[in-house]
Amino acid sequence: MVIYQRYMVFTCVVLITLFAGFGAWRYSVWFLPIAAVSGALAVLGVCDLLQRRHSILRNYPIIGHLRFIVESFRPEIRQYLIEGDRDAEPFSRQDRGLVYQRAKGVEDKRPFGTIENVYGSGYAWLTHSATPVVIEDTDFRVRIGGSACRQPYDASLYNISAMSFGSLSANAIRALNTGARKGRFAHDTGEGGISHYHRQGGGDLIYQVASGYFGCRNHDGSFSPEKFAELASDPQIKMIEVKLSQGAKPGHGGMLPASKISPEIAHARGIPMGVDCVSPAAHSTFSTPIGLMEFIGQLRELSGGKPVGFKLCIGHRREFMSMVKAMLKTGIVPDFIVVDGAEGGTGAAPVEFANRVGMPMLEGLTFVHNALRGAGIRHEVRIGAAGKIISAFDIARTLALGADWCNAARGFMFAIGCIQAQSCHTNRCPVGIATQEPGRQRAIDVNDKSERVARFHRNTMRALGEIAGAAGLSDPRDFMPYHFMFRQQDNEFLDGNEAYPYLPEGFLVSGEEEIPELADWYSRWDRATAESFAPPEIPHGPFMRRNARQIRDAGRSLTA
Repeated sequence: MVIYQRYMVFTCVVLITLFAGFGAWRYSVWFLPIAAVSGALAVLGVCDLLQRRHSILRNYPIIGHLRFIVESFRPEIRQYLIEGDRDAEPFSRQDRGLVYQRAKGVEDKRPFGTIENVYGSGYAWLTHSATPVVIEDTDFRVRIGGSACRQPYDASLYNISAMSFGSLSANAIRALNTGARKGRFAHDTGEGGISHYHRQGGGDLIYQVASGYFGCRNHDGSFSPEKFAELASDPQIKMIEVKLSQGAKPGHGGMLPASKISPEIAHARGIPMGVDCVSPAAHSTFSTPIGLMEFIGQLRELSGGKPVGFKLCIGHRREFMSMVKAMLKTGIVPDFIVVDGAEGGTGAAPVEFANRVGMPMLEGLTFVHNALRGAGIRHEVRIGAAGKIISAFDIARTLALGADWCNAARGFMFAIGCIQAQSCHTNRCPVGIATQEPGRQRAIDVNDKSERVARFHRNTMRALGEIAGAAGLSDPRDFMPYHFMFRQQDNEFLDGNEAYPYLPEGFLVSGEEEIPELADWYSRWDRATAESFAPPEIPHGPFMRRNARQIRDAGRSLTA
């Protein structure tokens, strides 16, 4: 009998159905509701026994469904009843709570001291000054636009990162963009083109041009200069961003099924209805570092001289050095570069890509910053950074390590009500943000949520001013690595200048005697070429630096 206990619920349901049916026939119609409910469950149990898809339902008919029901709201149960303030990924309850409080304009202080493990590996802290400064004006801005830019843009130090219409609902886009207008900061459109919901808010836009060229494409998916020029002339568009890769899934394309393409999405992207929308993994307009720079120069000219740059997550470091060499060779220098970290967010990504592909933001930012310094052109290029940046400390640390401004996506999603249900890919977002269902997105009140977006930005900038003042600075743009300490092990920590040093200006191109400690940088620089992303030789084992002639010879033999 023990081995058949798993069928006990099914057996009881069948018996209740029989007895209730007999009672309804013989005694009273009041037995009919019981017979109907138990009969439906009995039919469900028979279906469970006959189906072949779920083993657990074949062994546990009816009751096995409880497993799927509980699993469906497990994240909510854990979030509200079980997890601690420092638990949960990618953002802890403490992080989310900070955003919610600042967005709502309620008390964001906490009592009793830190809950962080200040002696644990990875802990970082700010070194404060004995003579703190009070900063009254916290509208911190940075001018973006190099010598070739005719329409520079004064950007806030904190802006909304790339999120497309289609991934986010219409009301979410409207709330974010309206909030950006109220707070006077920028909103990145993401690769999905510019919808009329972006325009309704009236906020400053950063138009992202990705491999699908949405909004500026021909019918075959290729880039259309004419359509781009027409679109980029819109005064609401302040900057143009060429997306090379995204931190959450670098090197991975995407496909929006035809069934999910609405007329509004088709109009924003410039794609036909009834056909799958493919975002290739790579651009079709260029395939070499020089080609990328020429494309940037073309976009700058077509846009009337607006700031043009590119966004990437660092992969092969040599490839980025190839881009830098192309800047030097062509004389076309982007106005900005946005470094996205592997910890970045997305609506959907393969687990392997989200967890194991791409360089984290801090290391990627430091590398880009120092590569530009080494080439002697850091002063011509502004650097933005994105990757789990939601607090004033996050912004301050990122500025110290080489960024000129920061972007955030999920932080601003929290500001409009995201609860980290992690159901973005299901079209069933419980708060109406990552969905296209009209009934669900109706939950977002645009006026209220846009105020929260602006308030979160304003309060975060105010906190950034306070933390800069505590360090004795009059402007957060003056943060340097030495203002921070990084714990490596339980009893060891490094000064920021040791952990993330600024390398000498022009050391890669000066022609002076090489610095032995930077041999790896010189080796990678020698292997980089402006004409191709491909390596001239494949290093096996520890790579020993060779002179340029040996590398060229190796490249020829490899080609042959």
